[in-house]
Amino acid sequence: MSVSALFVLDAKGKIIISRDYRGDVRVTCVDRFVQRLVEEEEANVRPVFEEDGVNYIYVKHNNLYLLAVTRRNADAALVLLFLHTLIKVLEEYFTNLEEESIRDNFVITYELLDEMMDFGYPQTTEPQLLKQYITQKGHKLNKAQVTVPDGITGPHPWRPPGIKYRKNEVFLDVIEKVNLLIGSNGAILNSEIIGQIMVKCYLSGIPELRLGLNDRVQLSDQGRANQATKGIDLEDVKFHQCVSLSRFDEEGIISFIPPDGDFELLSYRLSANIKPLYVVEAIVDSHAHSRVEYLVKVKSQYKQRSVANNVKIIIPVPADADSPRFRASIGSVQYSPGQNCIIWTIRQFSGDKEYLMRAHFGLPSIENDEEEKTMPPISVEFEIPYFTVSGIQVRYLKILERIEKYTALPWVRYITQNGQYQIRTT
Repeated sequence: MSVSALFVLDAKGKIIISRDYRGDVRVTCVDRFVQRLVEEEEANVRPVFEEDGVNYIYVKHNNLYLLAVTRRNADAALVLLFLHTLIKVLEEYFTNLEEESIRDNFVITYELLDEMMDFGYPQTTEPQLLKQYITQKGHKLNKAQVTVPDGITGPHPWRPPGIKYRKNEVFLDVIEKVNLLIGSNGAILNSEIIGQIMVKCYLSGIPELRLGLNDRVQLSDQGRANQATKGIDLEDVKFHQCVSLSRFDEEGIISFIPPDGDFELLSYRLSANIKPLYVVEAIVDSHAHSRVEYLVKVKSQYKQRSVANNVKIIIPVPADADSPRFRASIGSVQYSPGQNCIIWTIRQFSGDKEYLMRAHFGLPSIENDEEEKTMPPISVEFEIPYFTVSGIQVRYLKILERIEKYTALPWVRYITQNGQYQIRTT
C-alpha cells in the first residue's frame, strides 16, 4: 500500500483539509473526482476507480468524503481499511465526525494524519496509543521533556505500560444480531447472524488472556472439528490486532494481550437456516373504503426460560388512516402518523408465548381503486439477554499476569438483538 495524498471533502466536494505524502499527484485530481460524482449518480460511483493513471479510493461518512489517491497499484482493500480506521480514530477525538468538527480541530487533524501515515504508508492507528501524545489540551513545548511513548516501539503498541487498577476485572459481551426476512407464505427468504465479542478490560500490568469457545465452533476453513459432528461454522471472522494469529493457527487457541478499556475482540457472520424467534401474522380487513381493521398475532419461538426486553412490533398502515382505536392482550399500542405505522410495545416477552392485538382505523370515503396497493413488511425489534441463536459459548477465560500475579474476575454476558428482522404480508 502506498497513498500519494489524502483529502477530506465537504458535501459539495470542496477541500476541507488535505495531506500530500509523496508529491506525485496534483490537487486538481479532486476536481476530476467531483466531476465524476456529478456526471454519475452517487449510488453508481464505485468506491474504487482509475482515471488518467490516478487511482481514486473514497469513503463517504455523514456529510464528508474521505478520498485517497495514488499513482501506484496499491491494495485497495487496505486503503479502504485505513480510511475506516481514520474515521474511528477521529470519532474517538471528536465524538461526532462531520464538517464542523474537522473545521474546529484543524491542528489535531493534521497531527493525526501525520502520525497515522508516513510517506503513504500506515503507521500508528491505535486510538489509545495516539491519545498519549496527541491531546486536545494546549501545552508549552519543553525539548528536554520530549520523549517517544514506549508503546510505539514496544512489542504491544496497543497497550501502554504501567496500567494499575485496584480491582482487576474483564467483561466479555457476546452480541449477536439476527437478520431475517420471512415471506408472506411463511418461508424464510434470507437469514444470517452478525456476531461480535466485545471486551471491557480493566487489568493491571501486561496480562495475557486465553479464550476458549465451545467445541462446536469452527473459526476457520481448516476443518479442525470432526466433520461428523454438527459444528458452528463462522464466516468472515475478523480478529483484533492483539490476537496472536500464529498461535491460533497452530493450536487453535485465542491468545491475546488486550488493550486497556473497550475494544472488539472478534467479529463473525453465520449463514444458516435460523428458526424465527418471532412469528407475526397480520389479517387486514377493509370495509367499503370507509375503515380498515387489523388483527395481529405474534408468537415467540424460543425457550420459556428466556425473556426478551422491549419488544416492538411495527405494523405499516395506510398514509391516510385516521381515528385509531386499539385493543391488545398485553403491552401498549401507539399510532405514529409520521412513520405511517402502529408500534406495539411489549416490555417483557417470555418464550413460547402468543399475544393478540386489534387495531381499527378510519379511511377517506374517496379512494383510487386503480392504485396498486403494496404493504411494507412488518418489522420486529427485540433484545434477549443470556441467549445466543448460534449456540456459541465461552468455555473459559484464563488471565495470566506473570509479574504482579493477581487474581482477576472475568464476567461473560450473552445478548441477542434484532438486525433487519422483517415479515412480509400479502
